[in-house]
Amino acid sequence: MDISTLTILFALGSAGVGIIYAAYLALWVRGLDGGTPEMKKIQAAIHEGASAYMARQYKTVAIVGAVIFILLWGAGQWSEHFGILTACGFVVGGVASAISGYVGMMVAVRANAKTAQAAHKGLNAALQVAFRGGAVTGLLLISLGLLAVTGFYAIAINVASEGKAVASLLSLGLGGSLISLFARVGGGIYTKAADVGADLVGKVEAGIPEDDPRNPAVIADNVGDNVGDCAGMAADLFETYAVTTVATMALAHLLYPESKLAMLFPLVLGGAAIIMTIIGSWFVRLGPGGGIMPALYKGFIATGVLSAISFYPITYYLMDGIGGIPAFNYYMTALIGLAVTITLVAITDYYTAKHYSPVREIAEASVSGHATNIIAGLAVGKQSTAPPVLVISAAILGSYSLAGLFGVAIAAEAMLTMAGIVVAIDSFGPITDNAGGIAEMANMGSSVRGVTDPLDAVGNTTKAVTKGYAIGSAGLAAIVLFSEYTRSVSVGGVRMVFDLSDPLVLVGLFIGGMLPFLFASFLMKAVGDAAGAIVEEVRRQFREIKGIMDGSGQPEYGKCVDIVTTAAIRKMIVPSLIPVVAPIIVGLVLGPKALGGVLVGSIITGLFVAIKMTSGGAAWDNAKKYIEEGKHGGKHKPAHQAAVTGDTVGDPYKDTAGPGINPMIKVINLVAVLFGVLLFS
Repeated sequence: MDISTLTILFALGSAGVGIIYAAYLALWVRGLDGGTPEMKKIQAAIHEGASAYMARQYKTVAIVGAVIFILLWGAGQWSEHFGILTACGFVVGGVASAISGYVGMMVAVRANAKTAQAAHKGLNAALQVAFRGGAVTGLLLISLGLLAVTGFYAIAINVASEGKAVASLLSLGLGGSLISLFARVGGGIYTKAADVGADLVGKVEAGIPEDDPRNPAVIADNVGDNVGDCAGMAADLFETYAVTTVATMALAHLLYPESKLAMLFPLVLGGAAIIMTIIGSWFVRLGPGGGIMPALYKGFIATGVLSAISFYPITYYLMDGIGGIPAFNYYMTALIGLAVTITLVAITDYYTAKHYSPVREIAEASVSGHATNIIAGLAVGKQSTAPPVLVISAAILGSYSLAGLFGVAIAAEAMLTMAGIVVAIDSFGPITDNAGGIAEMANMGSSVRGVTDPLDAVGNTTKAVTKGYAIGSAGLAAIVLFSEYTRSVSVGGVRMVFDLSDPLVLVGLFIGGMLPFLFASFLMKAVGDAAGAIVEEVRRQFREIKGIMDGSGQPEYGKCVDIVTTAAIRKMIVPSLIPVVAPIIVGLVLGPKALGGVLVGSIITGLFVAIKMTSGGAAWDNAKKYIEEGKHGGKHKPAHQAAVTGDTVGDPYKDTAGPGINPMIKVINLVAVLFGVLLFS
């Protein structure tokens, strides 16, 4: 058996181990006590709402996907890189992304009530349930991603040429990206429309607590946490993981056509990382100090250290001397990728956690009123873009100096090998958030809320950290895709040169730079419109249903669920089509140079806009939580009211528009690469 076959078998075997362990964790969560009949009733309502929304979302996406499938298949008449294999790759990527998001979300839904019930046994017990529930999503993401890419490549290489196999892999990435885009956009609109609507009427107007069962929008809010933060984030990082892997393989094919091992190298890194993620997850436990974030970071750091150790023999064995570059240089680029991950996590933590100055400055500004809270939050969001961009820039320069463009690709791939543990920590957030909501709605008492509230507060930071990581890795991945575009697309058989004095390149840069702003504006407006409908519905129920406030009347939760479900499905279509249609139009009207400019422009502005929105929004949220702990007068005081306003503005920033830009950038690049080959080669 040759080494190429062994590497493919190792990757497939590692993916299988990850799926089996995820299944074990899912069964473990399922076997736990679901609590009282009231808790089970609430959990069932959340499950029903999440399932109904996901079914409608996937039906909508399937229509768009069917059109793209036909186009990819039919394009085989004009280019040898297209046809049924490329179309099937698109389907495989989309289905794998959908499965990872859907199954992970359903396990997270079950973990909600069980985390609340475990809180009776203490902080560590609840922590373990929430983290293991989230770990199912993380492990499924990287395992299904590796299985899809490796398995499809193994089939494609046996039935088609190397070039067509690579094109079909890029199509697989497009399938994952399309699902991710719709999941991020639709789920983000859903979760924030419900959240904003519930807060504006419940906390601001009626003065009732968050997750109060008297609020008709509370079930919709809890459903939104799962479809947005669990399914949406899982699909988002699945496509980033898959796209980065296939882009690295495609780049290896172009740079080192004589070396098949270079193409297989990212698959082996991914396989090793799955094993290290499983081992690293065992390190998550409370220490003597009882710190929740340090407990989660133990697993994160352990995974990173173990991955760094395992990468060395893999790199030495597979990559030594390829392209005239020693294995040590390639290994250092992988370490740069891991270092960037750790650094981005630390930076995002600084700008969004309650115990650092940015969040406390927003809280202090709230004392002066609503306007000063907004000004401070906007300032923090803008400032938070500088350190990550400097880190990413240093990583690009460092990895390029060590191993050229392929070194940048390896750094991006190494970053994404951490996706499993990062998503596990991320999914911990919505699980603990909903656990607190169920504890409130089921009247479980202050002792349980004393456990779920600290978990929820940490979960808000972990969600922000994951978004920062996703955006940073997307920036590196998009650069690799742009390089693939410049090498695969030519004009008259001559490789393109992007000259800034060329007006076509400049126009492309302007159009590409505009797209993230246009995309984000659609999402912000969608959340505002849907939230307005929720506000009117909650007000109507408070006005017309007698006895809601004293507990003798029952709110109509299903009405709010229906409103946000319909709004999210309807309003996700146009913004989701922007990154698909825009590069095709620019390519047809202005040509390949302008299209290349679009790719660069979207990467540059998209990175800044996404970081600003996600970090700024999370800082607003935690400033509110900081005040709710008793600072600056505590709840129901003027500072708290101003902080609620900031949190409400920040909600669509951090959970809809900001993270939605991540898949948007990669969809633009993938569409350009695939259809650029068809149009210009």
